[in-house]
Amino acid sequence: MSTYWTTTNTPAGPFTMLTDADETVLASGWTTDVPGLMKLARLSGTPEQRADPGVPLKALQSYVDGDLAAIDGVAVRQRGGSFIAHAWDVLRQVPAGAPVTYTEFAERAGRPAAVRAAAMACATNAAALFVPCHRVLRLDGTLGGFRWGLPVKRWLLEHEAI
Repeated sequence: MSTYWTTTNTPAGPFTMLTDADETVLASGWTTDVPGLMKLARLSGTPEQRADPGVPLKALQSYVDGDLAAIDGVAVRQRGGSFIAHAWDVLRQVPAGAPVTYTEFAERAGRPAAVRAAAMACATNAAALFVPCHRVLRLDGTLGGFRWGLPVKRWLLEHEAI
C-alpha cells in the first residue's frame, strides 16, 4: 500500500496528513514530523509527498473556514482492537460544539465502566481532527491531555463553539 503525506498551515499550526491512494486518512496531526506520524499509525515504508490529497485537504480547509461538519465524511482507517476501533467510530459521532466527558464517551461506546479504555482510545488515535478526540474532556470540564498540545485542543474547541 502506498502512503502519501502533505503538510498545510492552519491557525493552530502546521498540520500533516498521511493518506493512501484512495485519499483515506491513515494519520494526521499538528506536526511536520512525517516519520513520527508513520510510527504513530504503525505504518512502514517511505511515504511520498503529495501536494493535494484531495478530499481530506479540502475538508480540512472547509473546517478551518467554519464548515465544522466538513471533516465528518472523510474516510479514515486506523489499526486497533475491536473496542478501540468501535470507540473511534463513536468519537466520529460526537458533534462539533458539544464535547463530552471521558465517562460520557465510555457510555456512548457501550462500556460505561471502561473509562480508562475510552481514554486509551483517545490516546492512541492517530487520525486527529478526523477522529475528534479533542472533543473529550475531563469530568470537571477541563481539557485534560492532547497529543498535539493543549493550545491546539483549546483552539479546536473554541473554533467549534462558534
